[in-house]
Amino acid sequence: MAKPPISAAARIIGERVRECRNNAGLNQEQLAEAAGVHWTFVSQVERGLRNINLHNLLKFADGLGVNPAKLVDGLRPPSEPD
Repeated sequence: MAKPPISAAARIIGERVRECRNNAGLNQEQLAEAAGVHWTFVSQVERGLRNINLHNLLKFADGLGVNPAKLVDGLRPPSEPD
């Protein structure tokens, strides 16, 4: 059974990374090489299983040839538990 995303924000960033990667005609291994990360990390980010840090966000954006803002625009921090 697949693990759920760690947060809505992680899920949305993953969806945006996947969309940009597909638009660029890259597979996960090609993006990983361009971004300087391991391909399994790309997979985990795309599925919302990893909390991406600023440095990796910038690496992904550079590897995708997009402005980092495209990946985070409009995102909200996770809600605090009640």
